[in-house]
Amino acid sequence: MTSPTDTPRAPYDLVVLDMAGTTVADGGLVEQAFSTAAQRLGRRPGSDEHARQLAYVRDTMGESKISVFRHLFGDEERAQYANTAFEEAYGELVDGGRIAPLPGAREAVERLAAEGRTVVLTTGFARTTQDAILAALGWQDLVPLTLCPADAGGRGRPFPDMVLAAFLRTGAVADVRRTVVAGDTSYDMLSGVRSGAGIVAGVLTGAHDKEQLARHGATHVLGSVAELPDLIARAEA
Repeated sequence: MTSPTDTPRAPYDLVVLDMAGTTVADGGLVEQAFSTAAQRLGRRPGSDEHARQLAYVRDTMGESKISVFRHLFGDEERAQYANTAFEEAYGELVDGGRIAPLPGAREAVERLAAEGRTVVLTTGFARTTQDAILAALGWQDLVPLTLCPADAGGRGRPFPDMVLAAFLRTGAVADVRRTVVAGDTSYDMLSGVRSGAGIVAGVLTGAHDKEQLARHGATHVLGSVAELPDLIARAEA
């Protein structure tokens, strides 16, 4: 007679990965693009107000960018204007070749796919910027689904909506607890925890450190996303 402990656990067949800082190195382009957008709204680089706002941008890496601008600039019209300026500036920097995959990231995604897992790439950027990043990397066909906040009802991280959208759209797992979420920011961790994902892995290649990631719910902290396939394999053993 088979006991409950003899029953094989379902695999972690849905893997939701952040982009900038997790699978993609952008060399500080977020801060550069923010400075460009802030200047259009009269924020002088080097001023105390600019420094305060830039610090907030750093602290909220991973959050939907329009949410960040709503906080910084108050009314919706100014926030939308700043967001558009930011996306335009970031897109120009991406087109200038200022972006690259993090070491081992593509190989990790390809290994996960070869193991039969569904990989989804997510971002806090708008769709046009996400597509520009994918095109710059030659990743348009790397995964079956990519998501930005607008694809999940408009709410980005720290809300769980993009992870849950990946769960619903792919049908890759029957239980959201068999989902893996990986990212480099506190907001990625909160999004994963709030979605009910079974593995919420922080990586140390981006914005936030080990203490920040663990404090916001990381079940594991890795040096990079290249270590994720082995982590998942161990969790299934």
